[in-house]
Amino acid sequence: MQTIEIPVWPYVYGHPSGLGNIRSVPEDFIVKENLAFEPSGVGEHVFLFIEKTGENTDYVARQLARYADVRQRDVSYAGLKDRHAVTSQWFSVWLPGKADPDWTQFETDSMKVLHTVRHARKLKRGVLSGNCFKLVIRDWQGDKDKTIRQLEAIKTFGIANYYGPQRFGNQGQNVNKALAMFAGAKVGREQRSLYLSAARSYLFNQILAYRVSQNSWNQAVAGDTYQFDRSHSCFKSDLPDAEIIRRLEAKDIHPTGVLWGRGDAGVSADALGIEQGIIDTYPELAQGLIACAVDKDRRALRVNVQDLHWRFINDTTLELEFTLPTGSYATSVLREIIEG
Repeated sequence: MQTIEIPVWPYVYGHPSGLGNIRSVPEDFIVKENLAFEPSGVGEHVFLFIEKTGENTDYVARQLARYADVRQRDVSYAGLKDRHAVTSQWFSVWLPGKADPDWTQFETDSMKVLHTVRHARKLKRGVLSGNCFKLVIRDWQGDKDKTIRQLEAIKTFGIANYYGPQRFGNQGQNVNKALAMFAGAKVGREQRSLYLSAARSYLFNQILAYRVSQNSWNQAVAGDTYQFDRSHSCFKSDLPDAEIIRRLEAKDIHPTGVLWGRGDAGVSADALGIEQGIIDTYPELAQGLIACAVDKDRRALRVNVQDLHWRFINDTTLELEFTLPTGSYATSVLREIIEG
């Protein structure tokens, strides 16, 4: 069986220009979810916007179920958030025919209910327009001028849409656990989902890394499929024309890479050759995903970093603020300027 180590994938803007500590305290990593829709105000589901500090998403969901006296499956959330952070995120609790409990009694030193509203349907995974980040890098040292140039480039041109290290588990071992699972190891349902995600994310990152190394992560390649900015909708083009090139330069559309699984390739010509070359290098991962009935999907190779602002609070403290669409990682911004 293959053993896979998570590599340092190629950078877009040269080697990181500084060193520093991230998450010295939870308040150094602040995340706020933005819903993709406005709750209606009526319905059987209570939506709660909860600020949590130093707690993981599943723990809060379990506590909500216990406090509201409902089944665990009656509590849902749009996305997982880091534990070592201050995060404001949405949860929903199904309370058909029931009044709201006193949510202030649910609050603790680490959990605060910021807002509640009713809605007709439960909250589903991924129904976010994005996440707002405010990050503080302490004990920073490096080339300040180069850091500013890299941040200006990120603001202008975006970043490579790598999956972050948290996708791959402790020391990246979820990919190898996926390999073990494909070889017959028994795992629970939750672990199965994590390992499948790690496997296809690794293959995607390898494809993106190749495109970065060839400077085509934000350029048209014959046979590419493109994704509209801040949308999951895609279209295919056998040969890039002037309009596609213009829209790529405007960052209205982005080339995509495969999230491997069953189904049509979705690309052709040179783009297919690139993807198939990477997939063929990892047959156990590729075949395992197909055997587990995972369906193919596409993910943008590039992501725009919206509303990016920065300031040096002092010579050793850098503060960043920006917004990313759901599914993209703040660590993929940080890796371009801070050595991990």
